[in-house]
Amino acid sequence: MDVSFLEPVFSASGPYATVCADVTHTTENADTEVELRVRAIAEKLTEQGAPETVVEAVRSRLLEANEGGDIATLRGRALVVAADGSVVLDQPLVDSPRQEVAEWSPTPNLLPVLRQLPGRVPHIVVVTDRVGADISVATLVGRPEIEDEVEGDSFQIRKFQGGGWAHHRYQHNAENKWIHNADNVAERIASLARRLHPEFVLLAGDMRARQILTDRASDLWSELIVSMDEGGRAAGADREPVDQRAAELVAEHEAREEADAVEKLASAGAHGLAVTGKAAVVEALRKGQVETLVLADQQDPDDTLIVGNSPLELGVDQHDMDALGTHGTVVPAEGALLAASVASAAGVVVVPRAAMPGDIPVAAILRYTDDSTPQAQ
Repeated sequence: MDVSFLEPVFSASGPYATVCADVTHTTENADTEVELRVRAIAEKLTEQGAPETVVEAVRSRLLEANEGGDIATLRGRALVVAADGSVVLDQPLVDSPRQEVAEWSPTPNLLPVLRQLPGRVPHIVVVTDRVGADISVATLVGRPEIEDEVEGDSFQIRKFQGGGWAHHRYQHNAENKWIHNADNVAERIASLARRLHPEFVLLAGDMRARQILTDRASDLWSELIVSMDEGGRAAGADREPVDQRAAELVAEHEAREEADAVEKLASAGAHGLAVTGKAAVVEALRKGQVETLVLADQQDPDDTLIVGNSPLELGVDQHDMDALGTHGTVVPAEGALLAASVASAAGVVVVPRAAMPGDIPVAAILRYTDDSTPQAQ
């Protein structure tokens, strides 16, 4: 998972309020139910010492569920609010939270948030017909960051069904226009793929248009295509089957990423490109060696690290900090590891504790090794 979206969290000043809340708005009394849940969260934060500006920021964001619109369709929502009341993280959850969180603490409690976020898999969804296509790019399913419409030439776009001398000419003209329109769509998809590196391109809509578009796909995205028969561009066409298929593909990619990370720990470790255990991972993070941090979903809540003036001034104990020439602050280990991953542009994968080799809490796949890199155990 690309965790660069956490950068605003670690750039802000703590303490922080971390919230995973149920904002389901599907019952007749939903407004009242949401208000009661939000009130309980606000009271918990106040009891822990959160200032009113922070509590009010949480309260006002969560009560948006009662205002209608897209926000009202969410079942779960995660917030992190900094000490000055600024909302530095606001993310939908995959469902109503399995683990509700309402915590005011010196560092944000992000692991339960990451466990409950929907898969963050960049992808392109294309709903096409013989005139053009509706194209959307998203990281989270159903929440496009880019929406585009490509329209081509619709004059004489249908094949001529009559006979006579003009029949073949009309057929040929129609086919040429379909291909020309598909070329325009394919060029736009290639531009997006070149810039955004999607994991898949989902094609829906008119069957013949999909066939032509697939034939016109460049090497940038031809191997990423997943085609489906449902979905269309006509007014009133049901978009739900397309969104559902995209969600399934995202979940498949996310599950594959977790399995691949565990498998890669073993294979990379055999070549010295993986380390396991807190001390070895901390050293690798300090040196910018970590390509992917692999965290168990269950961490020891009492496990700590020491952090200096930046997230990469990281140590297991004061001896480490002395070697770095600085003093530090004791913080929860998982928060320090996540902050260092963001600072070093490392990916993060959270996997079940039982899947980790030797039941360890943390491991890392490395970009490179040097003479001091320990071997994975």
